[in-house]
Amino acid sequence: KLADHGRVVTISSTVTRLMLPTYGAYAATKAAVEQLTRIFAREMGKRGITANNVLPGPVDTELFRAGKTLADIERMAEMAALGRIGNTHDIAQAVLFLVSEDARWVTGQNIGVNGGII
Repeated sequence: KLADHGRVVTISSTVTRLMLPTYGAYAATKAAVEQLTRIFAREMGKRGITANNVLPGPVDTELFRAGKTLADIERMAEMAALGRIGNTHDIAQAVLFLVSEDARWVTGQNIGVNGGII
């Protein structure tokens, strides 16, 4: 059981906002996470529990780099308004905000943390 006034943060993907060939199944599973998070927000709100979802863009990890050429990575960086691939710190900072008291009135939201990929 979750404690009253707690925080739930889920992670999906910016892919749910893009129309990328071959990503259908992946995007569908991440979209399900987004909807479930909104339902959590509604169901748990009266207990002061917030539920939000972070949609990371491309994040520089070993898994992200696997099978990609430098040109692939540069192309992805160019998709972002900020012109770079994210890092794990970028995502962590957003999550830290969402679990903080400063985010006490933020709930049911899907928050893109993607350097401006729209």
